[in-house]
Amino acid sequence: MTTSLPVNLKHTKDIHPDIDFPLLNDLVRAERPLWTPDELHELTSAVTRELAEPLLGIVRFDSLQRWWTRLALTMGVELWLLSWTTGQGTEPHDHGGASGSFTVLRGELHEEFAFPNDRVRTAERRAGATVAFGPSRAHLLRNVAGEQTATVHAYSPPLRPMREYRALTDFAGV
Repeated sequence: MTTSLPVNLKHTKDIHPDIDFPLLNDLVRAERPLWTPDELHELTSAVTRELAEPLLGIVRFDSLQRWWTRLALTMGVELWLLSWTTGQGTEPHDHGGASGSFTVLRGELHEEFAFPNDRVRTAERRAGATVAFGPSRAHLLRNVAGEQTATVHAYSPPLRPMREYRALTDFAGV
């Protein structure tokens, strides 16, 4: 799904047809203009916990390129399902001033992350782990564990372009 919502329709939401269930409609409230990191955390956690089976039915794994699909979009939030095969990852990036969250649905990802004027940190994110963050954070994600991995991501406000960095230290400034 690659459509965007008309700006003049405040209470519109676009839901992926394969998971257009009452639960997801309740979780993704079109009237909420901006979501906090805590609210995004709850959203990605609930979606992976309650909709794991239909999400695993949608996800595709392609060793030649990363795969993703948008699950939901409102004026306040966008929700994505991504897959990662061994060796796939992102470049260092931020989310253009958006807050975000991701939950590992299955598998494991290695994350390196940084905040301005701080050191780069690393963490292993295993199935069930959720990370939420505000707009002042950059990271990179990579599947180094050798198993197919799927994650659910949410961002607010939606449709912000990511900014890529040569290295996370460029973002952190240390």
